[in-house]
Amino acid sequence: MNLHRNPSLTTLPVSPDLDTPAAVTVLDVARAAGVSPSTVSRILNGTARVAADKRAAVEAAIAKLNFRPNLFARSLKTGTTMTVGIVTQDVESPFYGRAMKGIEEGLSGSGYAPIIVSGHWNAKEEAERVELLMARRIDGLIILTGHLSDEQVRAFALHQPVVATGRQVDGPQLRSCQLDQEMGGYLATRHLINLGHRRIAHITGPQDHDDAQQRLAGYRRALQEAGLAADAALVVQGDFMESGGLMAMSRLIDSGESFTAVFAANDQSAYGARMALYRRGVRVPDDVSVVGFDDLPASAYLTPPLTTVRQPIYEVGLYAARTLLGLMGHPVEPITLPPMELVVRETTRRL
Repeated sequence: MNLHRNPSLTTLPVSPDLDTPAAVTVLDVARAAGVSPSTVSRILNGTARVAADKRAAVEAAIAKLNFRPNLFARSLKTGTTMTVGIVTQDVESPFYGRAMKGIEEGLSGSGYAPIIVSGHWNAKEEAERVELLMARRIDGLIILTGHLSDEQVRAFALHQPVVATGRQVDGPQLRSCQLDQEMGGYLATRHLINLGHRRIAHITGPQDHDDAQQRLAGYRRALQEAGLAADAALVVQGDFMESGGLMAMSRLIDSGESFTAVFAANDQSAYGARMALYRRGVRVPDDVSVVGFDDLPASAYLTPPLTTVRQPIYEVGLYAARTLLGLMGHPVEPITLPPMELVVRETTRRL
């Protein structure tokens, strides 16, 4: 059967109004702006300085024509993908959410898009995620804490620019930042000592987390300086999660040990500890003072608001993004990280 002779199968003409418009190209933008295609390319790629009047003309033409760069074609031509890999540990964590906010702000206006993966505090999984990102030809990598060794981080930096947080390691394509976690633990405990507390408990973070161990060291240093014995019975294991804080506080209460204050290794642990105290009829801060660590956004809006040690989580994300852009050849303003800071609210009181 010849389908073309069947009247019922005749192809209807397509209305010109329904035709898909041709994609706008760099040449179209150049013609509309009255500049050369190379000038448009330089503006799009940020590879050279362009006169303000020409830049304004190109930007106006881009807006008028609704031009969208062909990122795939640009990738083939320049060898870049305009993507940045980010290895976080837990996408649900409010801590990493705050850091990601800083990274987002740091990358704003740069043209780079983030690709986010989770390592779940597992060195093997983190390494696999980094290799996955590298296979996608990212232009740079940010590693937010985690369990990768310094040697692994250095090896990744041989292939592309890397910024790692929560450690001190540097190289030709590698930058890092590390906050003074020990000082944070010291500030929290010293605050309670200054309020007259002598039986101060501590809910720790995971034993395999360096920052948790450093905060524990700060707790012990503050006690030692005040001439107070570090009672092992007042140190209970937590896991940086609300549920872990609740269980740790429940174990502490059930132990029968007397205490008038508790320093939790992070705010999430403090949230759980307060829930346990509430269920046992223990008032905060009337009966027990509570100090957290991190100063997550929610901590200022609890009832009562949480006294905590603020670490500059957002600023760390901002630092990581800006530093990575610098490693990739983009001019950026340097970021100075502020120190740990005690934020006194309403969960602590003088004895």
